[in-house]
Amino acid sequence: MPEIALHTELKPGAELDYEAVHESIPADVAAALTASGVRDWRIWRDGTHLFHLVDVEDYAAMRHALREHPANVRWQATVGPLHATPDDYSGTDDGLRFVWSLSGQLARKGN
Repeated sequence: MPEIALHTELKPGAELDYEAVHESIPADVAAALTASGVRDWRIWRDGTHLFHLVDVEDYAAMRHALREHPANVRWQATVGPLHATPDDYSGTDDGLRFVWSLSGQLARKGN
């Protein structure tokens, strides 16, 4: 599946710091993401709740490639303390359960 939706949560009070570090992520982190197959990564915030939409060909392979990548290790040291539960990159997650899409429904009906 080329897109995966994720939900993470920030520690209360970390919202503005999180947004500040995401104004422009480090170039080596962006390069590591694209090299591991990420075509796009979008994040929305509602209070302390973050919703991510990741466009990636193989999510598990991307997570594996980034687990020990020096740029990602440094990035996680920056953003990890802002999260209620820092990401351990164990690779066992598979995102939010997909429920429905308008385009999928229309395609099934031949519209």
